[in-house]
Amino acid sequence: MSDGFGRALVAGLARRPRRIPCRYLYDEAGSLLFERITRLDGYYLARAERALLRQASGRIAAMVGPGLRVVEPGAGAMVKTRLLLAALDRPHAYVPIDVAGPMITAAGRALAAEMPELAVTPVVADFTRRLPVPTDSREPVLVFFPGSTIGNLAPPAAVRLLARLRAAAGAGGWVLVGVDPVRDPVRLKAAYDDPEGVTAAFMLNLLVRANRELGATFDPGAFRHRMRWNAEAGRVEHFLISRRRQSVGVAGRRFHFRPGEAIHAEDCHKYPPAAFHGLAARAGLAPATTWLDAQELFSLHLLRQV
Repeated sequence: MSDGFGRALVAGLARRPRRIPCRYLYDEAGSLLFERITRLDGYYLARAERALLRQASGRIAAMVGPGLRVVEPGAGAMVKTRLLLAALDRPHAYVPIDVAGPMITAAGRALAAEMPELAVTPVVADFTRRLPVPTDSREPVLVFFPGSTIGNLAPPAAVRLLARLRAAAGAGGWVLVGVDPVRDPVRLKAAYDDPEGVTAAFMLNLLVRANRELGATFDPGAFRHRMRWNAEAGRVEHFLISRRRQSVGVAGRRFHFRPGEAIHAEDCHKYPPAAFHGLAARAGLAPATTWLDAQELFSLHLLRQV
């Protein structure tokens, strides 16, 4: 992972404007910080999605049928997974995929102990680059992609990922995706720029990781986090802003920053249901059913191949 990280970091810092792929935020420390974010008071997404999943789980189970293999890219701590698996009719196997090896291994062991009848097979991989799941499964497949992670990708990349999820589900399979439609700047500010500073620590951990894994010379204290709502593009944007003039070494290269110069670290696109259905259609997926909670804070989309 470090080799790919190093190449991506050097290429991203050499660009104008500077940009680093957000997948590199999720090392083990970053994944743990993100789990803390999901428990913050202002982070409405996790609570709204869990409530909607509880509400919809019976209908989901009835539609997808028994004996499924559930595949979850970006599984993390598997909190929402338990709600889904508990509702399904005799799921046969569960394949969580994540870059955070220690986290997914520990969470997989805990889940297997709770559900001994379920075959749990964790896979350590970056699902944004490849989706290493068996294509010859005899069980019907449900690909579970919660958490509005699809919003981290620009629309063309989101379509490509949805097409990979469709391929992983296979003929007759299902894809269940969580999507955040909220475009209220006040609510988004509370969720993505928390006063506790956990989101800032999550973003700045990218620099800590570069120092640890690549021998880079970032001073994390010389950068600050900035969140911006881009209404025209319909997305939250995260930046790391240089506090002063400085020079940073990465993989034998020197990168010079002016005061106020930014590194674009992450986007979070917000898709109303109709907009997401348009993305899904471009990936060869059609909505079987869509659930939207009463406050319109979150949506779940059960999709099938066109």
